[in-house]
Amino acid sequence: MKSATITLAVLGLAQAAAAQQAVTIPYQDAEAIALGEAVYADHCASCHGAGLEGEPDWRTVKENGLRPAPPHDETGHTWHHSDDQLFDLTKHGLTAVLARRGIEYESDMIGFGDVLSDEEILAALAYIKSTWPDRVIEMHDKMNASQ
Repeated sequence: MKSATITLAVLGLAQAAAAQQAVTIPYQDAEAIALGEAVYADHCASCHGAGLEGEPDWRTVKENGLRPAPPHDETGHTWHHSDDQLFDLTKHGLTAVLARRGIEYESDMIGFGDVLSDEEILAALAYIKSTWPDRVIEMHDKMNASQ
């Protein structure tokens, strides 16, 4: 039940993100992608994998009750979230984002807003998105356009 609640809450983040300024991941900008690759290597790869593969068994809750880091390649669910949602989750962390919706949830996904600039966060997301197959990018772009 808790998992279903969290899933629904994360899916509902689009409504909360819509109230904030819209962001666009610059996944076609070579400079942003290059910066993002370095940012990802320094701040994301230790959990999400150097190849964006995520932790093993990322869909299974760990013994400590927390969820493993999901992959950011096309096999994960990253591309199911809008640019706004991805930016919000990366900047503020999952626990804080869900807390704004009145949901208590502990996550290893910290917010990087005190560590990285908005430009660096968007660059890391640009690097991630630039690795997705064209069909996944197309679906992601359509989702962003519909919000």
